[in-house]
Amino acid sequence: MDELDTAILRHLQEDARQPNRAIAQKVGIAPSTCLERIRLLRQRGVIRGYHAEVALPALNRSVQAMVAATVRPLSREVVAEFERSVSRLPEVLSVYTMAGSDDFLVHVTAQDIEHLHAFLLDRFTERREILSFRTMIIYQHLTNQVLDPLPPPSGSGSVTR
Repeated sequence: MDELDTAILRHLQEDARQPNRAIAQKVGIAPSTCLERIRLLRQRGVIRGYHAEVALPALNRSVQAMVAATVRPLSREVVAEFERSVSRLPEVLSVYTMAGSDDFLVHVTAQDIEHLHAFLLDRFTERREILSFRTMIIYQHLTNQVLDPLPPPSGSGSVTR
C-alpha cells in the first residue's frame, strides 16, 4: 500500500457512503483512478466489506461484558467446537482465541444485568469443557474508527550501513 491507498482508505473509513468522485477530489486523483484503486484494495482483501454501525441500546443490548474462559482438555477439537458454538449465540458479538492464562475472551451483550447473569448460568456453567470463566462488565467501549498502516518492525527492513 502506498500513501494514496492509505488516503483513500482513511476517507472510506470516515464515511464509506461518500461518492467515489468526492474521495477522488479529496485525494487529488481522477475518479476512474480512485475507483480502480478501491477495486484493487477489495481484490487484495484490504477492504473486507462495508457495514452499518448500529447503537447496541437500540437493539435492546444495553449491557456489554467480556467473559474470559478457560477450557479443558485443551485440544484442537475442543477449541474449534467452543469457537463454533459460542460464536453462534445471539448475545455474542466476538470470540477471541487467546494465548496466556485465558483461552478465550468473549464479548457479549444483554438487555440488563439479570439477562447477563441468566446467559452465563445457562450457556457457560452447563458446558463441561469450561474449566473456569470470569466476567468483566464494560462501562464504555471506544473504538478507533480510522486506522492507518503501521510502519514495519525495525528489524524487518533491509540493513543499511
